[in-house]
Amino acid sequence: MGKILSENGKALFAYVLVCFFWGSTYLAIKIGVQDMPPMFFASVRFIVAGGLMLLFSKVRRLTFPSSFKEVALLSTVGLFMLLGGNGLVVFAEQWVDSGVASLMIATVPIFVAILEHFFIKGTKLTLKGVFGLLLGFLGVYFLLHPSGESSSINLEGVAVLLTASFLWSSGTVLSKKVRSNGSIVASIGIQMFAGGIGLMITSLISGELPRVRFTANSLYAILYLIVFGSLIGYSSYIYLLQKWPATRAGTYAYVNPVVAVTLGALLLGERVTVLMLISMVAILVGVIIVQRSKIRVDQK
Repeated sequence: MGKILSENGKALFAYVLVCFFWGSTYLAIKIGVQDMPPMFFASVRFIVAGGLMLLFSKVRRLTFPSSFKEVALLSTVGLFMLLGGNGLVVFAEQWVDSGVASLMIATVPIFVAILEHFFIKGTKLTLKGVFGLLLGFLGVYFLLHPSGESSSINLEGVAVLLTASFLWSSGTVLSKKVRSNGSIVASIGIQMFAGGIGLMITSLISGELPRVRFTANSLYAILYLIVFGSLIGYSSYIYLLQKWPATRAGTYAYVNPVVAVTLGALLLGERVTVLMLISMVAILVGVIIVQRSKIRVDQK
């Protein structure tokens, strides 16, 4: 019993880390892409973070995946989530506000729930779970349109972000089907390094290299994203996927907008209305409903 409580406590702590640090990364990304090309900016983050994870695994003599197939599957997950998911978010934040980006990525639990329903055996949506997802999405909608004025929203950017959300969700569900005999640290390192290499190749193909310039702001942003977004945030998320159903773990995306909007108000002086606060409550209630519905399903 004590061991179960300990494991549940670790998973909950990992969830809190993902909710906060990934909610703050949208601001760091927005700062970084103002001075640096998006794909190059994102690639440096994951190549460095992934390289550090692999080096740590080597020094500590942790177990690495024993077959090429395992490495290939882990790399595929990294490409879906980091090249497709994160890369498109960074690309879109060149012209989309960080708050809007976080709100669009809040659709991750919806895509995950749908994909799990069809592709993960024994994982089905309950009516209560569907209600929680819809309530959370409704809160996101009103948070996105607090005044009903949608003309300022870049529709192309929204389309790119929804594609990013779907690709990240696909990687999330795929990771549930990947079984590796390597340590979780080495597996995360492979995913991040593969995603970083994919982003760097994309950067080179798209001709970003001549536009690369390092500034104090971009370096601070990269450092923050490496430490808190990747080494802590991404590692916590992968750990969480080993302990919770993907639909439940994916509800972090409903909390991220709350964090992003709050940080925007505190650090950038952005206005927070009563309707926005009500929307945040709806999002959090939706998260709780999804989590409790999944707990009951898992216990059956």
